[in-house]
Parts: sequence; C-alpha cells; structure tokens
Amino acid sequence: QGQLLAKSWSSLFGGQSGAALRGPIHSFNGRDVLADPLWPHRLAWHGSTPRGGHARRGDCQGWRSSGTAEGMAAALGEGRLLAGHRHNCSAP
Repeated sequence: QGQLLAKSWSSLFGGQSGAALRGPIHSFNGRDVLADPLWPHRLAWHGSTPRGGHARRGDCQGWRSSGTAEGMAAALGEGRLLAGHRHNCSAP
C-alpha cells in the first residue's frame, strides 16, 4: 500500500509543470528522498521539457564523468515534477 501521487498519468505530467506531488518519495531501498541526507540535492532527473517532451539537450544521454553536460531535473521540494532546471549531469 502506497500513497497516491496523482489521480492519473495525464494529471501527473499535464499542463506546464505537472501535478503537485504530495507525501514522501522513497528510493528503491526505502529511504525517504526528501529527508535522507544521502540525497543532498533532492532532484528528479527527467530530461523533459515542461510539457513532457524530450529535452534533446537536457537528458544527460551520453554523459561521461569527465564531461560538463547538463540535464533537466526538478527539485522535489518544489512539488512540480516537470518544472525542470538545468543541472550538471555529474551531480549526485
């Protein structure tokens, strides 16, 4: 049993910035991403435009650790999944 993040797929990604997220978000190993110090940046990497399309120069595809590429990611604390900003692909 989990918490409802959005009523539908389209409501999660629709509009200019998607749905406002509610409740905790857990990593695959059960950590609360919004509270755990292991997640200092609290970003959701998505590589999308605000309308959900592919951000061709913002998806970190082909990134290498020595590179300076930037990808689109949303700050989870803002509550908008696709309200992305460019972040260095090397950021954890």
